[in-house]
Amino acid sequence: MKIELSYEQEKYQLEFQNFTDEVIKPIAAQIDKEQSIPKEVINELAKKGYLGSMIDEKFGGKGMDAITLGLLNEEIGRGCSSVRSLLTVHGMVALAIQKWGNVETKNTLLPKLALGEVIGAFALTEPEVGSDAKDVRTFAEVDGDYFNINGIKKWITMGQIADVFIVFAKCEDKPTAFLVNRETPGLTITPISDLLGARGSMIAELKFDNCRIPKENMVGNIGTGLTHVALTSLDYGRYTIAWGCVGLGQACIDDSIDYTRKRKQFGNFLRQNQLIQKMVTEMVVDVKAARQMCYYAGYLRQVSDPDSIIETWSAKYFASKMINQVASNAVQIHGANGCSSQFPIERYYRDARINEIIEGTTQMHEILIANSAFRNRG
Repeated sequence: MKIELSYEQEKYQLEFQNFTDEVIKPIAAQIDKEQSIPKEVINELAKKGYLGSMIDEKFGGKGMDAITLGLLNEEIGRGCSSVRSLLTVHGMVALAIQKWGNVETKNTLLPKLALGEVIGAFALTEPEVGSDAKDVRTFAEVDGDYFNINGIKKWITMGQIADVFIVFAKCEDKPTAFLVNRETPGLTITPISDLLGARGSMIAELKFDNCRIPKENMVGNIGTGLTHVALTSLDYGRYTIAWGCVGLGQACIDDSIDYTRKRKQFGNFLRQNQLIQKMVTEMVVDVKAARQMCYYAGYLRQVSDPDSIIETWSAKYFASKMINQVASNAVQIHGANGCSSQFPIERYYRDARINEIIEGTTQMHEILIANSAFRNRG
């Protein structure tokens, strides 16, 4: 199907492009080197309303439609994968609260999340539990009007700076979601550094030692943590990651084309070499294909089509595999320079690899997509 952007969406797209070029790209290498996003950048994201892009206007957010959200993540992803990851996990928390939180939590917390006064993080993964999320070892016990939470979460994006975490734990042996504030006694946050890629994602390990939270901090009901709350969050996360891969792929193309116009080998510019042309062609076509899959998934999300879930799985699967090949081609085109931190291609290559792991591995998506195909054939 052909997707045509509305005037409003085109206007937003230009705004996102300019913001990325002016605010994010100039310090992307610094973010990677220092392994943190400067507070000033987060403030700029908040000032533009991007941290509330996914939150309804009645709670102070932008209430952007699915396509516009995708365009935002594409452009931010073109500039810096770590900054884009902030939009993802912050949005995952906000949407979970918006759909499954109680009225008081929505009215109190969502406006703060929309303004960036509070940063959210999604705490599902554990040291021994990744894709098999139903087997989380963190547990919550009822204690009068409170819950006591014990356990460990690991690889939590933005865990170093988040003010509130949505935490998944077994309660009465059923996966359940809870909101835990950063200052809750018994919560210890340990930074994790020197990752392969997306080094500015400020990842952390969270240890819960008898963290006592009020009952109203439960999101949804006992037993709905994965089937309802996490499903809402992960669906959004996968959608934004797919778009982020498209943006990163576009960055690889842009830098590679610029490089082939300047670099000479054997008396000719690289762009005149047919094998280089073949690689650039594959990069361009693959990024275009991924973008169209993202558009289609976004369109289905906007019209509330239930098939949007499987199309989001497909988009995330294809886009995350695509970006690894595109980034590999970009390194090859740059030769030794592509392996040097003096050129952003080296960072793109490292960042690309992360996308086949976060919010569901490639193999997990293969299982989901294949099982869906089997069901549809009866």
